[in-house]
Amino acid sequence: RASRYVTVTGFPLFRSATFRLALIYMLLFGGSAAILMGFLYWATAGVLSDQIDETIQADIKGLAEQYEQRGTPGIAAVISERVRRDPGGRTVYLLTDPLRRPLVGNLSAWPTLEPDSDGWLTFDLLDRDTADGTTHIARARPFILQGGLNLLVGREVREIERIRAMVLNAVIWGTGFTLALGFAGGIAMSRSTARRIDSINQTSRQIVDGNLDRRIPTRGTNDEFDQLAANLNAMLDRNQTLLEGLRHVSDNIAHDLRTPLARLRGKLDEIDRPNLTDDDRNRIVESAIAEADGLLAIFNALLRIAQIEAGGRRENFAPMDLAEVVSDVAELYEPVALVKGITLAVRCEPTTGLTGDRDLLFQAVANLADNAIKYTPEGSNVVLHAAGTVVTVSDTGHGIPEDAKEDVFRRFHRLEESRNTPGSGLGLSLVRAVATLHGGKVQLEDNRPGLKAILSIG
Repeated sequence: RASRYVTVTGFPLFRSATFRLALIYMLLFGGSAAILMGFLYWATAGVLSDQIDETIQADIKGLAEQYEQRGTPGIAAVISERVRRDPGGRTVYLLTDPLRRPLVGNLSAWPTLEPDSDGWLTFDLLDRDTADGTTHIARARPFILQGGLNLLVGREVREIERIRAMVLNAVIWGTGFTLALGFAGGIAMSRSTARRIDSINQTSRQIVDGNLDRRIPTRGTNDEFDQLAANLNAMLDRNQTLLEGLRHVSDNIAHDLRTPLARLRGKLDEIDRPNLTDDDRNRIVESAIAEADGLLAIFNALLRIAQIEAGGRRENFAPMDLAEVVSDVAELYEPVALVKGITLAVRCEPTTGLTGDRDLLFQAVANLADNAIKYTPEGSNVVLHAAGTVVTVSDTGHGIPEDAKEDVFRRFHRLEESRNTPGSGLGLSLVRAVATLHGGKVQLEDNRPGLKAILSIG
């Protein structure tokens, strides 16, 4: 049978959402790194170019001052001296007449290029250190001296080009390395996330196939996936508890309601007997109505417990005084206790700031008081005590065996000694449902002698 549920086992990694997110992150991070490195390249090359330009401008200014002070022979002597001290020709000097015929310098002719918009010339300069005709780029600025002489001062920018190439290579390799690391990290992160999701999906499929005891494994890292798994496991535990409760209720309904239904049917069969008197027939009808009312009461109790366990009564929460609820229960059951010869005592401490459903809490405390009075022999004591958010109902009866203290909270569960006592076995189930609805719990303890029921709410 083909399954209609989907698992990520064998799911293509490059189609996963986690990989796409990792890829987007990689592109954003790589783009940011490229922009940063590009800015460093622009800033480094710009600073070096500005330094050279400032050096050339200062050199021109100095030569212009020499020309004003010493004339053409003086500036020619200075240029000749500077050329002599720079045999490699890294600094460019050329002084020409108004027709741009060379007078002195280390250039054989004036460059044929036109200056750019800022007045700078960029041209190829022959490397004098090699004999293979290697050229390098030079940057120079022309200047017209008084008398029409043309002065060209520049510098070879070989180092700048080398540094630019190094920075550009660093930008390219750095960006590529960043993208490669991001890609590898994206794959690793996607694989890890896919494994965690696959674990959840595999467990979910096993649960769907009927293995309700399966739970999503955690790694103990308390990360987002562990928290998700813990919440899902808590939900699964709750669902399993409800399903088991439903199955238990179904079994108990089939078992415990069969007898009263059989009695009801038997009474209805008796009505058709021809020799019945009107009084006998009325008595049978009244008995059958009582049986039906009992069955309806049981079903209403089951529905109420189900509604409480589903959290459907929270809209009735309001500020209340738990001590007042206990006092009202004691007032209700005091006549019943007197008839049975039981001493009913009440000790209440007023509480404030408590929020809850007063009717449900009244019913829960009433169920505990009813059980205490019902199963306590004549001459015993029952005490209702309210303090803070805790209600204690204690008696001096026979108590409950230790191994049965949890079973009595199951629906329709009744101890052997209480089988002949009126009741449906739903009272304590309702008490636990009310306690859970209020964020609390109910537990049974030995009173030595007797039993102590402790109801606490959050």
